Amino acid sequence: MKKLAILGAGGFAREVEYLVRELNQVRPEYDFLGFLVSDVSLLRETDSRSQVLGDLGWLAENRVDALAFGIGNPQAKLRIAAELATKFPDVEWPSLIHPTAQFDFESAKIGRGVVVCAGCVGSVNMTLDDFSMINKGCMIGHEAYIGKWAVVNAAANISGGVILEDGVLVGTGASVLQYRRIGANAVVGSGAVVVKDVDPAITVFGNPARRIFKDAAE
Repeated sequence: MKKLAILGAGGFAREVEYLVRELNQVRPEYDFLGFLVSDVSLLRETDSRSQVLGDLGWLAENRVDALAFGIGNPQAKLRIAAELATKFPDVEWPSLIHPTAQFDFESAKIGRGVVVCAGCVGSVNMTLDDFSMINKGCMIGHEAYIGKWAVVNAAANISGGVILEDGVLVGTGASVLQYRRIGANAVVGSGAVVVKDVDPAITVFGNPARRIFKDAAE
């Protein structure tokens, strides 16, 4: 059994821990150790405090074989992974795909550290790049590309030929119509319907999706 810790301690981290348990029911592979956070002083009431091992420094003194992200914020994942990659280059980042996910795995390209939750349905020739995350009940169309660090939240519909560039966040229940491109680090709000391309690093809401405000960095 590989000793595995999950980064994060909130609701999504608990969902990833549940995913690991479901995978172990099919084939025992992971020994879940607990959760790791960047700063234990920032833990909230809604976090799984009793299962927190410590901060990232815990890894320097304890052996783990594998790590998984239980964090739904693309930028936070990118920041933490960059730190850990240099300090712990030998730690595995397995792709965790729920047994109920229905994909054409023969034609799919799946990177490392990918998380696919329960009830997702995908088509052919999809690409899920490194550390991307597909939450519960999503639909992913043919030839869709989900970029590095991208997060697709529950019940979203990503149509055929869609490109989500690196760091994109798609909100719960949103739809992106066929062959649209969502630029890097853009945010598609919950329930939005994207009918045209979205520029990088902006936020869109509504049906049809429109830009509401500029990114804070602009």
